[in-house]
Amino acid sequence: MTNNELLTHKGHPGISKVTLAIMNRPAPVELCHKNMRFLITHNPTDSTLSSFMEDLKRYGATTVVRVCNATYDKTPLEKDGITVVDWPFDDGAPPPSKLVDDWLSLLKKRFQEDPGCCVAVHCVAGLGRKRRGAINSKQLTYLEKYRSKQRLRFKDGIY
Repeated sequence: MTNNELLTHKGHPGISKVTLAIMNRPAPVELCHKNMRFLITHNPTDSTLSSFMEDLKRYGATTVVRVCNATYDKTPLEKDGITVVDWPFDDGAPPPSKLVDDWLSLLKKRFQEDPGCCVAVHCVAGLGRKRRGAINSKQLTYLEKYRSKQRLRFKDGIY
């Protein structure tokens, strides 16, 4: 059965796999802080890429950060002017220090160049944004010990 063939089992007669995938994906969540906007999204696949791109356009996201292994071809996004940055790390683990430094550098650059722009980010499942108690003990310990180095402060008074 291909992705476009209709399902005729499991109580979903006449519904395509693509339609089911779109129906089951969690809605994107937009987070705003001062002149910074973030879009936390689901992890798309090649079959759900067009709806993912619609979400990105709706929120004006021009940069996507993948912190998981690739599950889709980023070429269509890049052809549409959306930059995709790959910084995978283990699911459920805190990010490595180098990745945090790279993330903050990216944000500083993006928000200085285009205040109010939107940066999208996704991991494998994004469960922590939808389900209470989804942050595991390793992630919680990381957050408790994290100390800001004021790396996103701008001298021109934007933030």
